[in-house]
Amino acid sequence: MIRLVLTAALSIASFPMSGQFKGGSVPSSSEGDTSTVVISLDDALKIALSENVAVKVADKEIERSEYAKKGTYSSLFPQVSGSGSYQRTIKKQIMYMDSDSEEDGEGGGFGMLSSLAPYFVRINELSAIQGMPLIVPGESDTSDSNSGFAVGRWNTYNYGISAQMPLVNAQLWESIRISGQAVDLAVEKARSSRLDMVTQVKQAYYAVLLAKEAFNVYKDVYENAVENFVQTERRYNAEKASELEYTRAKSVVAGAIPNVYNAESSVILALWQLKAVMGVDLERNIDVAGSLEDYSAQMFRDIHDNDDPSLDYNTTLRQLEIQADQLASTIRMYKAAYLPTLSAAFAYSMIAMTNDFKFSEYKWSPYSYVGLNLNIPIFTGGKRHYDVKQAKVQAVELDLQRIETERQLRIAIRQYLNTMETSMNSYNAAVEAYNLARKAYDIAAKSYKVGKGTITDMNDAQLTLTQASLQQSQAVYNFIVAKSNLEKTLGYDFIDDNGEVDLERM
Repeated sequence: MIRLVLTAALSIASFPMSGQFKGGSVPSSSEGDTSTVVISLDDALKIALSENVAVKVADKEIERSEYAKKGTYSSLFPQVSGSGSYQRTIKKQIMYMDSDSEEDGEGGGFGMLSSLAPYFVRINELSAIQGMPLIVPGESDTSDSNSGFAVGRWNTYNYGISAQMPLVNAQLWESIRISGQAVDLAVEKARSSRLDMVTQVKQAYYAVLLAKEAFNVYKDVYENAVENFVQTERRYNAEKASELEYTRAKSVVAGAIPNVYNAESSVILALWQLKAVMGVDLERNIDVAGSLEDYSAQMFRDIHDNDDPSLDYNTTLRQLEIQADQLASTIRMYKAAYLPTLSAAFAYSMIAMTNDFKFSEYKWSPYSYVGLNLNIPIFTGGKRHYDVKQAKVQAVELDLQRIETERQLRIAIRQYLNTMETSMNSYNAAVEAYNLARKAYDIAAKSYKVGKGTITDMNDAQLTLTQASLQQSQAVYNFIVAKSNLEKTLGYDFIDDNGEVDLERM
């Protein structure tokens, strides 16, 4: 009865591998679909490169920078605009005309203007017919120079087109150069996002393998404990084992249960983390192929070949280098503000002035011009000078930041290499310890089976074997995690044979 209860209560869920991954993305799970897709590390990286949100955002940033660059180039082309206006006169302007004698301070009427009075009278008559009488000076009193006449019409229409194009503008040219550098920076940031994503996927994948190794170890411990309990129970019923041994065997089984459940939960959580960084549905059933032992062969090599690795492809330093180029261009752009600018201009407009709304009878008068505009900066209160000073200070700050970043990166590289070397030594020691622990456990199991050993010896041997097995897996895990961090720091991924960024290369 005890065996049946323990077997029913402590049965551990297995991880079926009923599906095999073939394509570049995980099939979406449909309702009732419980199949498990098994993926390799390369499959996980391919899926993440197409589904990871950070990668998609980085690609959109490149696209946005490209548009911004094209928008800057548009400043080199003519800027054409159209305009139109309508004005309704509320009160017309009055024009006054003085006589020659008044200008000389002699008074005496309109002088020569008086001789034009008959013409003003005729104009007034014609204007009266149009419903717009003029005030004619001197008609009633030619000596009154304070009278005037209204000018203009009630409605004014104006429409036209204008164009302007820069011919010589050093600031504009430097701003275009900065826009091109902004695209390069966006591409490098996209590469940085991919490097981060690759490292996260690798480490999440390795974490699943480690969790599965721990689960298998604790599952073996549980199965051995159940087997020992069954054997002890048989001996106890035959009065060949004491109640103390029976109780200890039973307690070992009970103590193995939490470790198994915790290990199983760790596997589930590690798979969720892997699916999250890959960007796939968390409800999709996936499993990983291989084991940590498959990566142990990578540990046996001379890691001292990378004692002084190159940081030429480190994404952080490359971004700082591009930013330094941008600041250099910014300084040149600020200095170019001292230089004159030359631009060409053209305009063409049509104007009509009327007193009515008979559009078909309007007389339109054209007006056009073409010319050159020269702008010579003279004084702006020192703004240009301080802009240059500010940009130079930023360049110094950036250079100091680059030096400190390079120092920290080299420290990190040494730490990764040291971790890898320590893991290699730990793995070698763990392998030897595991072999000895396995041999000791087998001897203890045989001795206990023939009645020459105790349950305590069995438990001690099992504990030593468990620790050695976990240490072996942990050493491999520490090595490959440090190796993935080193690869990210060196930045060899997404670089073509010419050292240029290739976001499709992996």
